[in-house]
Amino acid sequence: MKKLILAVLAATTVLSPLAASAQQRDERRTTEVRHQPNGRTVVTKRTVVRPEPGRRWARGQRFDRRYASNYREISDWRQYRGRRLYAPPRGYHWVRSGNDAVLVALSGGLIGAVLAGAFN
Repeated sequence: MKKLILAVLAATTVLSPLAASAQQRDERRTTEVRHQPNGRTVVTKRTVVRPEPGRRWARGQRFDRRYASNYREISDWRQYRGRRLYAPPRGYHWVRSGNDAVLVALSGGLIGAVLAGAFN
């Protein structure tokens, strides 16, 4: 039991700085200092959270359109034959997420194929 507790404590001490650095990467802080004519100094602090870049999709994942950047359904895949799109199997349809073409199942939302960089 002591070994388990020590292992958990060691893991938390190792992983806590990593979690803190991950949070710092997501936001950018700026400080603006202005001097007014009457001698007062005004300090303004801003925190800007950068949006997450486009998500990387993989075969077998569940597709959620909330996480897709530039989401569009591709109604006519024939227009994009030059971009390696092919006829979707029964029960699937093509979706655009950023620069990627994703083949998504209509019923469950599982990803059947990903053509990365199809719309560059």
